[in-house]
Formats: sequence, structure tokens, C-alpha cells
Amino acid sequence: MVTVPADARRARHIAEQVPDPEMPMLTLADLGVLREVSLGPDGTVVASLTPTYSGCPAMAEMRADVAAQLAAAGYERVEIRTVLDPPWTSDWITPAGRRKLAEHGIAPPGAAPRRPAGPVPLVLTSRRTAVPCPRCGSADTEETSRFAATSCKALWRCHACLEPFEYVKEI
Repeated sequence: MVTVPADARRARHIAEQVPDPEMPMLTLADLGVLREVSLGPDGTVVASLTPTYSGCPAMAEMRADVAAQLAAAGYERVEIRTVLDPPWTSDWITPAGRRKLAEHGIAPPGAAPRRPAGPVPLVLTSRRTAVPCPRCGSADTEETSRFAATSCKALWRCHACLEPFEYVKEI
């Protein structure tokens, strides 16, 4: 077992508290975007983030927020790295993150699709199954728009309670 220096543990704890700019009920740790926090040989705090997808427009904000929180905690040298491999998957959302999404009326994703290594196949038909309503639990729901306020969410409506809701897509 590797012993993590106290400053690295403290730096990770601080970085884990940074909220996601698009879904502020989640921290970057809840979302699974915060990959690693370590100390370089010169004492630089190195935080590694993986975007939810390569074109995520919130990535610059995430990087700035993590750097600002660490600087505010007294870390003078901070480096934020973007890690693209392995790519982020919605399976990295923690159980606490999934619970927080549902508590805020956003349906959490199911299991991410499993694909063999290699090119991503082009699928022209929808393979959607029912998404349970985060408010009443009914499976009598329908997708109303494939896109919502952010690219990683879709809009759905519940036929049982008549409430609209957002759904985090499986990636």
C-alpha cells in the first residue's frame, strides 16, 4: 500500500469539493471527472481531469475552478492536466452523484453501452428503453428532445405525473 503524503490528501479533498459548472448539485468527484490529485517533486499540486466528452464546453471552467480552489487553500503551484485516455464514461458517476441527480429531478444514466475496441459503429436507429421518472418512479415516460441544456442530457416527460425531466445520457 502506498502512503499518500498529507498535503496530497488535503489537496485531493479540496479538489473533490469543486462543483460541476453545469450540474452544480454534483462535485467533479461525484461526476467522476476528477481523476487524480498528486504532488510533483517540486511541491506542485497536479490535478487531472477527464472531460465527459472531448468537446465539453465546461472543461475550461472546471480547470479554472479547481485551480482557484487549490490556490485559495494556499497551494502556490497548481497544474491542471486534461486526461483523455481512458475516456470518461457515465459509469464513473458515483452512487452519491446518481442519488443527487435523482434528488434534483434529473434521471441518472443506466449502465454505459459496452463496445468492442476499435471504431465506434454508426447506429441510425434508436435503442432507447424507458427511463424511470426521477419524481414518481413511473416507467411510462417518453423522450421529447434528444438534447437538453447540456449535450450530455436529454429531455423526457412522465405520462404518470405529467412532469418533464432531464436525463443524463449513457456515454
